[in-house]
Amino acid sequence: MSPAQIRSAERALTAGTWAITFGAVLYSVLTVTPLMAGHTPPGWQWTAPILPLVVDAAVVIVVRMDATLARLNGDGGRWPVVLRWMTGLMTVLLNIGLSALDRDGVGVAVHSVAPLLLIVTAETSLAYRRAIAAALAAREDAERAEREQREQRAEAHRQEDRAERLARFEAAERAERERREHDAREADKQREHEAQLAREERAETARREAAEREEKARQEAAERADRERREHERRERERREREASDREHAARAEAERREREAAERARAELLAAGPAEERLPEERAREMVKAAIEAGLPQRQAVELTGWSAGWIAARYKEHPDAARPALHAVPTTTAEEQAS
Repeated sequence: MSPAQIRSAERALTAGTWAITFGAVLYSVLTVTPLMAGHTPPGWQWTAPILPLVVDAAVVIVVRMDATLARLNGDGGRWPVVLRWMTGLMTVLLNIGLSALDRDGVGVAVHSVAPLLLIVTAETSLAYRRAIAAALAAREDAERAEREQREQRAEAHRQEDRAERLARFEAAERAERERREHDAREADKQREHEAQLAREERAETARREAAEREEKARQEAAERADRERREHERRERERREREASDREHAARAEAERREREAAERARAELLAAGPAEERLPEERAREMVKAAIEAGLPQRQAVELTGWSAGWIAARYKEHPDAARPALHAVPTTTAEEQAS
């Protein structure tokens, strides 16, 4: 029988046992309650269902714990047996009590069916469960023994495989050792050949590097000579440019000096001319104003030197925006005719 079938049988046994148990409990409550109500003081009839419920609760505990112990293949001792039989007998006596008091044999027989069925079902289900547990234990022992035999055979097979693998490993190791020795000899030869090639390559590299250093030294000497030549040319060019700049600066200074001297002479001449006794011609007056501006004379002196009005002189000064415009001091007041002229 498969484990699924065993579990199905256990579920059927459990379902049947609990169905009979709950049926018997309900029947017992309905049967015993009138008996207890008839033997309860007035006013306390509402307590009649308590006793059957207590007894039936003990029955449920017994059935449940017996099932658990049977599943665990355990033994609770004698007290579970005493409780099981005591609750069974109490249930029987309470169920047939009312019929026995009425001396009703048929009622006694009818009301004893449910409790007796409950007692026999509890004992039978316990026996079934113990038998199933024993069978399962025996089956597990057999399976364990078979599993141990399989493991022993597998271990023996593994030992054989291990010995075979060890032999193959040793053979492979010898072959590998021989191959490594051969490879080591070949590697020594290869290293010696490579060392010879490396020595030759180093010698060739040294010769090439020496030639490159010589070539580099020649190039550096040529570049250094070229740099020195360019530097000399640059210094000569800068010297010539500096000399030309100095000459140009000296020429500008000389020209400026001459211009200043000319301006000073013109100013001296203007100052030496003195105030004009009458108004100079316009062309001559313009030349005098220009010379006064270049000499840096104030407008007042230009008025005195030309004999023209201050307004006319100021207008001529404005035509030279870069010229200094000194303020007029002590300029005589002119008439409207002079302003118009």
